[in-house]
Amino acid sequence: MRTNFDFAPYRRSTVGFDRLFDLLESGARGDPPEAYPAFDLIRESDDSFSITLEVAGFRPQDIEVVAHQNQLVVTGRKAEERGQSQYLHRGISIRPFERKFQLADFVEVRSASFDNGLLKIVLQRVLPEEMKPRRIEIAAAGGNPSPRSGDSKPN
Repeated sequence: MRTNFDFAPYRRSTVGFDRLFDLLESGARGDPPEAYPAFDLIRESDDSFSITLEVAGFRPQDIEVVAHQNQLVVTGRKAEERGQSQYLHRGISIRPFERKFQLADFVEVRSASFDNGLLKIVLQRVLPEEMKPRRIEIAAAGGNPSPRSGDSKPN
């Protein structure tokens, strides 16, 4: 009997890399995918991403964003309201939540902003200088770098 696995929920929570084995590993842990709060994951450019979470009913002080190692954790806890309101129907969900996102190596949280019930977290992939490709000059037999075409010096 063949079982099909839907890795789409795990891909949405994995930011900054597309390595299949990392996705399979996260799927093998058996963590159930959370559905609350809803979020969008947007690739702004090759090295820039943003996550927008729908957090209607929460205030900025009710939400905590923590980045530690390769994990981003967004937690929301609404303080108990002590008003005189008597709800006839309460459809806006304000239950506590914790949403985790696995980040690739060298992905950093740049900022977080809150506007109209949406929390936007901006991420940036920043490679260390020693990992960036660099051009190596080739030395000529005399020990000096060989001139490239168009770089020759007048005699």
